[in-house]
Amino acid sequence: MKSEDNFIHTKTFDYAVRIVELARQLQEQNREYVLSQQILKSGTSIGANVRESRNAQSRPDFISKLNIALKEADETGYWLDLLYATRYMEKENYESYRNENKFIIAILTKIIKSAKDGEA
Repeated sequence: MKSEDNFIHTKTFDYAVRIVELARQLQEQNREYVLSQQILKSGTSIGANVRESRNAQSRPDFISKLNIALKEADETGYWLDLLYATRYMEKENYESYRNENKFIIAILTKIIKSAKDGEA
């Protein structure tokens, strides 16, 4: 496993913790339950799929699990955009989550490309 793979495990776990905190805040402070559950599911699924990739049975299985994580990250970006557009998130908070989300997407894309090229 390359060092960037270890990095993505830590990064996506830490991001999941932030997403749980965001969902809790949306529920407790804003009484918003539907969107909070959506972002909770997609935002925590990123790290779960990255974690699953550690035990992939083959290179295609590894790539598949990371592709699922990538799709979940993209979906999380959608929910963040929607929460911001509907004023459930302040700009600074939104930008923090969104920038981290974009960073995770970039890292996942790089790892997937490397794995497809046979370098992983």
